[in-house]
Amino acid sequence: MKRVRDPRPASDGAPHVPVLLAEVLAALDLLGRTLAVDGTFGAGGYTRAMLGADPAIHVLGIDRDPGAIAGGAPLVASAHGRLTLVPGRFGTLDACVREAGWPQADAVVLDIGVSSMQIDQAERGFSFRHDGPLDMRMERAGRSAADIVNDAEEGDLADIIYHYGEERRSRAVARAIVEARRKGRIETTAALAEVVASVVWADPASGINPATRTFQGLRIAVNDELGELVQALHAAERILRPGGRLAVVTFHSLEDRIVKQFFSARSGRAAQGSRHLPSLEAPAPRSFTAVTKGPVLPSDSEIFANSRARSAKLRAVERTDAPAPAPLAAIETLAALPERTGRSARR
Repeated sequence: MKRVRDPRPASDGAPHVPVLLAEVLAALDLLGRTLAVDGTFGAGGYTRAMLGADPAIHVLGIDRDPGAIAGGAPLVASAHGRLTLVPGRFGTLDACVREAGWPQADAVVLDIGVSSMQIDQAERGFSFRHDGPLDMRMERAGRSAADIVNDAEEGDLADIIYHYGEERRSRAVARAIVEARRKGRIETTAALAEVVASVVWADPASGINPATRTFQGLRIAVNDELGELVQALHAAERILRPGGRLAVVTFHSLEDRIVKQFFSARSGRAAQGSRHLPSLEAPAPRSFTAVTKGPVLPSDSEIFANSRARSAKLRAVERTDAPAPAPLAAIETLAALPERTGRSARR
């Protein structure tokens, strides 16, 4: 793994600083490009940088959060026709590009996971640091975290918390949730965090809150984050022109595993399966070549300035002229909960 070391100063405190920004721009190689896609627009950090990379480039920003699209209006106005924002999921980014009138894209960037902007808004219910309604819905529609916590069967809760949250005490957490909801619905982030803390003890050495993994698992389940990631990788593969670049920034092992395995398979570097990806389909023509050799990690100065960068990893590839192969079913399995049979012994 490559950790970039540079002399960049600490942040001046500006919120929502995009992670690995210089490294992402270098990987995308935007000079002379026509259309770049920011599949996770958020607060517009990557989009601003891409607009500044070439005065002729057009950027298409996509976000499933209506608040992010509305908040980007001033940037659209200042871009003088070079920025288009569309509401949608990045799993359909190829359709978004075509519906906006573009046949192909030259670059795609994906910053996976929840944004700091969402975490900082207590009413969104993403974080136990700010008490608020137990929501976690990026689109503010559909099933919420409260719905899962209060209505799901104990076994389903344990599966979500274990596989998506990577919480070893998932079974104990699920039992505690079921017991607590018998006394009344669990409706707030603070109430859920208190339940989790009753069975998952804090590790002072790690500094990780006991509720962190449970909240992660619920958030991923509510928003189908891993499923959307798999779809987005395939969508980018379909829409990128030969020579186009795809850069993906991940923040935890579940996301990075999917990106790593997909890039390895599509660039011909997946020599054999693993316990996470037992059997890849027959080799297809290479649709990508590697741009980064393994993950690029943030510099020490960036981590000092922005703690969110601590776990970030950047991987990037370049599109070949081979036709986009059929979706990789083996990659899709990495985003789904395993069948329940035989997995109870793992918790």
